[in-house]
Amino acid sequence: MAARRVLVVEDDSAIRRGIVDALRFEGYEVLEAGARGEGQHLAERTPVDLVLLDLVLPDGDGLELLGAVRKSRPTLPVIILTARGQEEDRVRGLKLGADDYVVKPFSVRELLARAGAVLRRSAERPVGTSRVVFPGGHFVVERRELSFDDGTREDLSEREADALRYLGENAGRAISREELLERVWHLPSRGIQTRTVDMTMARLREKLRDASDEPRVILTVRGKGYMFSGPEEAR
Repeated sequence: MAARRVLVVEDDSAIRRGIVDALRFEGYEVLEAGARGEGQHLAERTPVDLVLLDLVLPDGDGLELLGAVRKSRPTLPVIILTARGQEEDRVRGLKLGADDYVVKPFSVRELLARAGAVLRRSAERPVGTSRVVFPGGHFVVERRELSFDDGTREDLSEREADALRYLGENAGRAISREELLERVWHLPSRGIQTRTVDMTMARLREKLRDASDEPRVILTVRGKGYMFSGPEEAR
């Protein structure tokens, strides 16, 4: 099983280094950022399993970063790291969708325990999307079935269904082949040369009746990967 990947967004280099070293010692892959802009870019465009987020950053508020990430990746687990003791800050973070918070100073053992607990909870979450709408029909996730407006139906394989669900949950965001390999196929993307993702997208387009020369549902984003276009954008 591939190592879980954690993004640490913390401007204090000494604190960040301590967290990164502790996570790596426990077997996690770790990405790090010292500012909001870099952290948001990594959180939105890199396949990570958990974000550890400081609230006070040199180029913006960590809660603003949290709000932005929640819009683009609503199910990504986030733990707030903060020196702020005020209850209102913690409450605001939880209302914005943070999964937990740790108040500085904290012990490494506490942080690792909370990270592990949040990752376990996130793995047990039910699929958030039950139906994915596309021009001319909709996809019923539970039955792995495409239902068209003309009354016809089409079954998907388990992997096709997982890929379409993931694309639908991230509609409007370009998703790299590497992210799809990790999130849908649960394979490490580094060092793998495969056409599996492209072949699956081709089969999905065929079953969705999405013209391969001018697709309207599953778009190819040059240099990035694939993007699901919702019914509004596809018209």
